[in-house]
Amino acid sequence: MRSDQHTPKHITWIAAGTVVALSLLTACSGGTGGTAEPPASSNPGPSSSSNSSSTTNGAPKVPAPLPTEKLIANPCSALSDDDAKAVGLAAPGKLNDITPRGCDWQSADPELKANGITISPITQNTNGLADTYSMKSSQAYFEETQIAGYPGVFAATRDSRKTGVCDLVVGVTDQLSVVIVASIVRGKNVENPCAPVAKIGTAMINHLKTES
Repeated sequence: MRSDQHTPKHITWIAAGTVVALSLLTACSGGTGGTAEPPASSNPGPSSSSNSSSTTNGAPKVPAPLPTEKLIANPCSALSDDDAKAVGLAAPGKLNDITPRGCDWQSADPELKANGITISPITQNTNGLADTYSMKSSQAYFEETQIAGYPGVFAATRDSRKTGVCDLVVGVTDQLSVVIVASIVRGKNVENPCAPVAKIGTAMINHLKTES
């Protein structure tokens, strides 16, 4: 299969990822430095809520904060090359210029090269997964999950899962979440794109644990 036959779909995937990422940032006000506006008058900080099982807006707390310095500086460090290859992605990933800045990987299978994923730490939201929960009512779908023991949610303002697009937001600390956007345009997972997204999320969490 000629690679130019994949190009229009790949561009669509990047555009979709951009829209999804921006929709997840609407909890941020125009305040200094993009700091998220507290959604309620009583918004406990990390220390005051350390003994609670949930954060603001009902978002579950992470069981243990993961190291994020490398992830924020270079989103492609979310997966090692071996991690990427283990879940069927071509390594290394490539940094993109969308907001929030992320890293793109494509399928390692030449016949499935149009399939790809983007991993982006949502640094603009400083309340982590709680900011995604604050936008629950505006999402076309919102399904809670756990990824390798860490809280996550499948959510997007437009439901494109039947056409191969799935969005997963995972809390890696109570102040930072990561969005994983997948576009599956070929192969067996076109109508079930959330399954590979969850698999990639698990690989990311397990990799970040090794950074501790």
